Amino acid sequence: MITSQHTLNPIQLHLLEMFRHCDSDNMIEELKDVLADFYARKVQTEADHMWDDGTLDGQAIERILNEHWRTPYKEA
Repeated sequence: MITSQHTLNPIQLHLLEMFRHCDSDNMIEELKDVLADFYARKVQTEADHMWDDGTLDGQAIERILNEHWRTPYKEA
């Protein structure tokens, strides 16, 4: 049997502590929404920086929109 040992970082420990106090599905969903909003703001801020420095532009967005993201099926 292969075993591995991982240590949790301070953020992971804090999140576990927060989830420990959730006593209903509604509270868990609210906390998940807060975390999703947090990461959405981070992504938006980074996209704004990329737009401002020219890394991201209309052509780059168009390429992303036209990108094929699915994993190709193996031919039989």
